Amino acid sequence: MAELIKLNKALVTSPLKNSACLGAALAFQGLGRSIALMHGSQGCTAFAKVFFVRHFREPIPLQTTAMDQVSSVMGGDDNVLQALDTLCSKNKPSVIGLLTTGLVETQGSDIQRLVREFKTHHPEHKNTAVVPVSTPDFSGGFEQGYAAALEAIIDSEIKVSNEQGLRKNQVNVLAAAHLNAADLEFIRESIESFGLRALILPDLEHSLDGHLGQSDYSALSAGGVALDDLRSAGQSTATLVIGASLNNTADKLHVKTGLRDWRFNNLMGLDNVDRWFACLAEISGREIALKWRRHRAQLLDAMLDCHFMCGKARIAIATEADLLIAWQELLNSVGSEVVAAVAPVSCPSLKELSCKRVIVGDFSELEKEARQEQAQLVMGSSHALASAERLKLPLMRIGFPLHDSLGAFRHLSSGYRGSQLCLFDVANLLLQNHKELPVYSSYLRASP
Repeated sequence: MAELIKLNKALVTSPLKNSACLGAALAFQGLGRSIALMHGSQGCTAFAKVFFVRHFREPIPLQTTAMDQVSSVMGGDDNVLQALDTLCSKNKPSVIGLLTTGLVETQGSDIQRLVREFKTHHPEHKNTAVVPVSTPDFSGGFEQGYAAALEAIIDSEIKVSNEQGLRKNQVNVLAAAHLNAADLEFIRESIESFGLRALILPDLEHSLDGHLGQSDYSALSAGGVALDDLRSAGQSTATLVIGASLNNTADKLHVKTGLRDWRFNNLMGLDNVDRWFACLAEISGREIALKWRRHRAQLLDAMLDCHFMCGKARIAIATEADLLIAWQELLNSVGSEVVAAVAPVSCPSLKELSCKRVIVGDFSELEKEARQEQAQLVMGSSHALASAERLKLPLMRIGFPLHDSLGAFRHLSSGYRGSQLCLFDVANLLLQNHKELPVYSSYLRASP
């Protein structure tokens, strides 16, 4: 069990944390015909939009209540009501995610009351679901905001059910923030290979998978799970939860649906993926297909090949808790050691890590720990590049945001094949930066 160290710094010079509001906005991209509305200043939304656009290289539907100096002091209730009315009238979305920023949380804005008031005064927009989510910048981070959005969606749209198993082949999937479109494709494909149907919340598989749409621009999300489909979650057979950050969300869904759930911290590494397929086999009553057995054998061969480079390798990682746990488990499976682990926010799941300690801090802490522990490789988002350059170490880009490389949202890391690709990436970086020991020349040897 790792020791969790929280630092009380007066100044953050190299921030690692992404705001909770940003995580919640990502979750709403996985609902069909949805849009996130940030209640705050224009700058709050513009800053978030820059992060998304540079990471996904796609237009991101994101709107703001555009609070100014007057509304920041006198209250921005009218801004919310006007923004909701405008969005419903112009775009007719199925879902609007109303998210708070640090500005309005400090102000004490009651968004739950505003949503009730909007529904009372605008019955013509009754077909649009408005989901309020509290996501202050000063509490939690990206994963916490993402999980809060899912909890709010479950609270708002899924009713208490006594129809468990009515859809015998349907399973619910709660997917954590670290899973991208390629990972969700694997999850859906593996579930369907057992004759089951996956109801994924949120479903980023089609909304942020980097495809060209039929129209040049859409003011709403370009894919995702439909609201009517989501409301049938109580009729499923089981729930699969991927990511420790969604434990509270899974508890909430269990209370609503009464379904048995299977929980996975991640789907990286041999043991985790074995458990995933064993679970699917148990739910469906079918055997694991030969295709997956072949992928498993390929991963075993990759582990054998990579352990020559990865064995005893000293790795420094700074990222969100779920991804940190996933990578540490994968690296440990080939003999690597995580010598420096930094997370942006304190989470109970971090204590499960097998390293000595985890620091809740920023990239400057990662830099200090990596130098002290003589790390050979740094893992983190694009913001870790400056630290890696100062350490003169290679950077393995993981997490969010990745703005200096293309296709991050298509990089598969889940399943046997995803784990195999990740191990090759790490081994190749170590191999390319391997430094040979200088040849020893004895002074006793006669000069040629």
